[in-house]
Amino acid sequence: MISGKPNRSGRNYSFKPPDKRRPVLILTRNSAISFLNEVTIAPVTSNIRDIPSEIVIGPEDGMPYRCAVNFDHIQTVAKDRLGELITTLSDDKMAEAGVAICFALGIEI
Repeated sequence: MISGKPNRSGRNYSFKPPDKRRPVLILTRNSAISFLNEVTIAPVTSNIRDIPSEIVIGPEDGMPYRCAVNFDHIQTVAKDRLGELITTLSDDKMAEAGVAICFALGIEI
């Protein structure tokens, strides 16, 4: 059910895990996406915890409401489980995501 195949990191798509459809942020590097059957994603949640392993996004980023990308729950999923494109995050927001990912994985820069 892909509405426009995922071809760029930094894009938010809806995703249907076993429980319900939810927004996710694609993290896989752009150059690899077209060659892979799966992409690495971080779930988006309305539960904002204001911790270093998440970034807050909202209407100013193209999301319908204020929410958080949670990098403590990064996973790899089949591309065919992604739904419609919601928005594409700015380079600045993706830079914030990089810092949060490093924190979540315990990588010191």
